[in-house]
Amino acid sequence: MSTFKAPKGTYDLIPPDSAKYLAVREAIAAPLRNSGYGYIETPGFESVELFARGVGESTDIVSKEMYAFETKGGDRLALRPEGTASVLRAALEANLHKLGNLPVKLWYSGSYYRYERPQKGRYRHFSQVGAEAIGAEDPALDAELIILADQAYRSLGLRNFRILLNSLGDKECRPVYRAALQDFLRGLDLDEDTLRRAEINPLRVLDDKRDEVQKQLVGAPLLRDFLCDACKTYHEEVRELITAAGVAFEDDAKLVRGLDYYTRTTFEFVHDGLGSQSAVGGGGRYDGLSEMIGGPELPSVGWALGVDRTVLALEAEGVELELPVSTSVFAVPLGEEARRVLFAKVTELRKLGIAADFSYGGKGLKGAMKNANRSGARYTIVAGERDLVEGVVQLKDMESGEQTAVGVNEIVAELEVRLG
Repeated sequence: MSTFKAPKGTYDLIPPDSAKYLAVREAIAAPLRNSGYGYIETPGFESVELFARGVGESTDIVSKEMYAFETKGGDRLALRPEGTASVLRAALEANLHKLGNLPVKLWYSGSYYRYERPQKGRYRHFSQVGAEAIGAEDPALDAELIILADQAYRSLGLRNFRILLNSLGDKECRPVYRAALQDFLRGLDLDEDTLRRAEINPLRVLDDKRDEVQKQLVGAPLLRDFLCDACKTYHEEVRELITAAGVAFEDDAKLVRGLDYYTRTTFEFVHDGLGSQSAVGGGGRYDGLSEMIGGPELPSVGWALGVDRTVLALEAEGVELELPVSTSVFAVPLGEEARRVLFAKVTELRKLGIAADFSYGGKGLKGAMKNANRSGARYTIVAGERDLVEGVVQLKDMESGEQTAVGVNEIVAELEVRLG
């Protein structure tokens, strides 16, 4: 027994459950790859200032949850708590926006870190797949991303999720709403931290999950009543495009999301089978983020979907994923000559794309066949000295139990035919 354990609030992905996570990542990424999104990978840590500016110093993510540290060289770094700021930083640094093909469409997959109270569906280390479309202001782009996320979830077999949709306005109309909301909040019985947050970013108070706060927010002014004509028109076109694509959604006038950079379109995917941690993903438009982190004006939109919570949602619905077979053929050698011959056949099968494994460690027939059963292989190849003298191996169908002798030189071709 090891004396070390995974840090509190984290988890290890191990077989066979890890296959579910790989399948979820692949399903989310598939529609993105088919829609012009290229893969990007960024470091697991970035400058603290990148997140302080981009995500917002008043957010819980930056003020309470970010893992920040100082290097021996004096640099202030943070484990990335989200993906958008890192991806935009990388795109700007590589001048992707100057290549003349906007929007720059990128997707990513990786681990993220937040110091939170661990509970089911909320970890200190979690996995996401995300997508960003950088450098274009177009309702069709917002609609595209929502439709692609919906497509990804439905391809997995998820049905009991809902899409919540809202508009957060822009730099023209949001300041007017901000002032009206602050006036409302100043009249409530709120604690000092919440009142301080209301002065810095009052929209964040709407996202407060505490019952004592939510009860007081009844009657709060809603942003939809303050949208300028341009934002109203933009949001209505997003709604129309999503509807035309057959994607159902719910208007949620109180949807804010926990990041400061969102403007106009914002959305969230929720699953009612997950209890309090019902959000499985979300995103929105962030037209001012590039300028916040020192770049040019680049209107953009994106989302991130939680792999961990998507797996929990699948389990809540009882959805069994069709996972690829890890082993189709298992080879059991009996003796040194059979070991050499069958290892060569396993290598040949693998080159043809057939999943094959081998009985290592010189086990006897009984122990090796137990391993073959555990592997889930459809076929087992068994060979001993007498078989090789006769120029054959024994091919056993693990489903029917039928066993036949097949020529050593024909076994690979035979398995190709049987496995299709």
